[in-house]
Amino acid sequence: KNCEEVPKSKKLLKFTLDDGSGKERTILSGIKEYYSAEELIGKTLLAICNLPPRKMMGIDSEGMIISAICEYDGEEKLNLIMLDDNIPAGSKLY
Repeated sequence: KNCEEVPKSKKLLKFTLDDGSGKERTILSGIKEYYSAEELIGKTLLAICNLPPRKMMGIDSEGMIISAICEYDGEEKLNLIMLDDNIPAGSKLY
């Protein structure tokens, strides 16, 4: 639904997600050096949502965005796991 920078944080982006439960879920992720908030708005991402909330920068983070780190041209890059937009929010993994 939305992604924005967390004020006063060098690393965190704040995601407001539709997790299929009918309520919005907030997840913070330290990926600001790899992605801008604007390029992630509207993307379908993979997240772990059954984790206990963790407070960061005074905000409760209610899950974890899943990513992979790969080496390109001798440099490590973080890549978010993005899904096809046809997969509905809240779909379960097996």
